[in-house]
Amino acid sequence: MAAWEPIADIAAKVQAGELSAADLVEKSLKMIADNEEYKAIISIIDDRSRERAKVIDAKVAAGERVGRLAGVPFIAKDNFLVFGPDTTAASNILKGFSAPYQSTAINRLEAEGAICVAKANLDAFAHGSSTENSDFFTTLNPHDKTRVPGGSSGGSAASVVLGLVPFALGSDTGGSIRLPASFSGCVGYKPTYGLVSRSGVVAMASSTDCIGPLTTNVADAALVLDVMSGKDDLDSTTIVKEPVGYALLRHPELVSGSPSNEQGVPKQVRHDELSGKKVGIVKEYMGEGLNDDVREAIETAIEKLKSAGVDLVEISLPSLPLALAVYYVLCPAEVSSNLSRYDGQRYGYSNPQAKDLRESYTKTRENGFGKEAKRRIMIGTYVLSSGYYDAYYKKAQTVRTKLINEMQAAFKQVDFLLGPTAPSVAFKIGANVDDPLNMYLTDIMTVAANLTGVPSISIPAGTGENNLPVGLQLMADQRQDRALLGVAHAAEEVLA
Repeated sequence: MAAWEPIADIAAKVQAGELSAADLVEKSLKMIADNEEYKAIISIIDDRSRERAKVIDAKVAAGERVGRLAGVPFIAKDNFLVFGPDTTAASNILKGFSAPYQSTAINRLEAEGAICVAKANLDAFAHGSSTENSDFFTTLNPHDKTRVPGGSSGGSAASVVLGLVPFALGSDTGGSIRLPASFSGCVGYKPTYGLVSRSGVVAMASSTDCIGPLTTNVADAALVLDVMSGKDDLDSTTIVKEPVGYALLRHPELVSGSPSNEQGVPKQVRHDELSGKKVGIVKEYMGEGLNDDVREAIETAIEKLKSAGVDLVEISLPSLPLALAVYYVLCPAEVSSNLSRYDGQRYGYSNPQAKDLRESYTKTRENGFGKEAKRRIMIGTYVLSSGYYDAYYKKAQTVRTKLINEMQAAFKQVDFLLGPTAPSVAFKIGANVDDPLNMYLTDIMTVAANLTGVPSISIPAGTGENNLPVGLQLMADQRQDRALLGVAHAAEEVLA
């Protein structure tokens, strides 16, 4: 797996003329070609990326400004509208759909010189936790080809870990950035709801959809977030970013009373971001259902954080065990609404054998939607239907409000919350594909952050069974993204 330099260093070298954007694009395209067996990529944007690289190199030669991400290649999940290849969301029903405009996130990254080189595989319409629900193929875990990379942003996570690009974009509706980050072994960031525009991203569940980066380190995630975030007239849910932004500077380490490295004893490192911070270990996340190997990895990480000066306390969110049930009522309800637009009349696939309009609707959806999309449409339509709305949808919204209140109360007691990102390491391909309920349980640690709108990050925290990655999840209160990134950056160094 080829490593890239930190994003800021790559861009600085391009700006200084020490690296060319053209060479970086060619390196990325070669890495994509050399790793085809992992099936992380749906489409390649070779011609356009090469042209953009030429423009950037010409600007550098002319002494013009080229941006904070100058020449940095990246990959977008294939539910982002990007000029060039079809945008399919890994669904047959969107085959042949060419983006008429680009997503706001892509435009903002390109304005700072980043270059999109490919589109990554995902669970179709982001419905899944393993990337096995793609209508095209299953992406393989970078550490074990017999296992899933997580989902739904599995192709994006695999791309980063395989070294195809320095960063990739994902969407997170119930954990779809953080779960693959945990399973594949990278950093995945879900910002506060509304911090990054969803304009130009294929909608799944609009009240929980978030856009974020997958990277090899927290500082890179912070820089990408800083470029993408902020108000957007095309998305009325967007919020104002912090005036100082989110890009992190490396803070000095505070080392005291530590043995010499020359004696073979590692230094005891304390960070100003960690020392004295009060972090709540979420009781419900460490209980029943957590695999022993993941528990051991998280407990080891907790001990390391204690040694770095973190004030760790146990905290309870009583409604948390209900979060998954709430999510799988509300999310399908919004899915059934958002997928109603795919009717074969305006864009994407349309059944050519249909005899009339009604048959065109039914045959297009029958052939175009995969099994999981149909399942969620039916569940969502059911919970919204007359006679069941009060029993399911309205009750779920009530519990969601209760969970939001409990989360807000928790952040009056602690600065951050902590727990595992997933209850297990990456499972075998096919293990849960015929058991939807078991597949849904994979999201049990991640959905609460989406339901409550708080920022959340998964960082590598050691390994579990078969030496597979384990992710540590950190959460902060709404709009505390900069603080969360700072503590995650420090924790990342302690846990390295």
